[in-house]
Amino acid sequence: MSDLKRQIRQIALNVGFTEFGVARAVPLEKEKVDLDNWLKEGYNGSMAWMERNSDWRTDPASYFPGAKSVISLGLNYYKPYRHSGDMTKGKISRYAWGEDYHKIISEKLKLMIGNLNSIAPEARFKPCCDTAPIMEKTWAAKAGIGWVGKNTNLITKGSGSWLFLAEIITDLEIEEDSESLDYCGSCTLCLDTCPTDALIDAYKIDSQKCISYLTIEHKGEFTIDTPDLDGWIYGCDICQDVCPWNNFQIITDERRFEPKATGVEIDIGFASGISDSEFRDLFKESPIKRTKSTGLRRNANQLKLR
Repeated sequence: MSDLKRQIRQIALNVGFTEFGVARAVPLEKEKVDLDNWLKEGYNGSMAWMERNSDWRTDPASYFPGAKSVISLGLNYYKPYRHSGDMTKGKISRYAWGEDYHKIISEKLKLMIGNLNSIAPEARFKPCCDTAPIMEKTWAAKAGIGWVGKNTNLITKGSGSWLFLAEIITDLEIEEDSESLDYCGSCTLCLDTCPTDALIDAYKIDSQKCISYLTIEHKGEFTIDTPDLDGWIYGCDICQDVCPWNNFQIITDERRFEPKATGVEIDIGFASGISDSEFRDLFKESPIKRTKSTGLRRNANQLKLR
């Protein structure tokens, strides 16, 4: 490993990231074809924003002119709590138990870039966190952090798939890592266990059937064809819970991912009638605010139909 890369890796670890890798900032030709075909099939559902800026998504130099390297970063968020199984409670996805990860990751990226500026003052750095139009999982795989599994999540050998991703695109040339191999093997547990058959094939998901999409990204009311939400009121972890690689999960040191006062599940009756002000007060620092009070009430009312 070069001295420059070693310094950058240490900076990443010092600010709290748990995974680090580097890929060359080149166009993603195969991935662009796959993405275009996926969009043509309508598998993105109502997420029309995925159809915009396709060149940015598959070519970092288009998004950030002069890009030479993509620094890929991961932050473990695993906390070892469990849902109770109480049918009067709606399950919350593990990633949304604590504070909003956007804020936490953005803080770490800002700190990291401040340190990078001190060792490479002539270089330029572009932080990316979730909402940036780039293919995070693909870059993490190319940077050797893990592989995109059959459940379409990034999976790592060291800590499974309980991982937030972030990137820094730079015009600095950094020694690249080798792309990760795929270690899913013949396992199909994620496909076999998905209650809505959203995983229509290995490595391919129909968002319109996915419980996470339905409870978070889907706008408007549910239809008569809406699948059973299987007790989930916000998000879904089924395809991660059954993944054998998550037997090696590591508990995160990040205290802000500890469950907030709402806990890991929420009373369905309360959620079905939650007021706008109650929702704002409870979830102002939580990822759950993304679904808005109308979405949470809708999800809760759908769970009442079980």
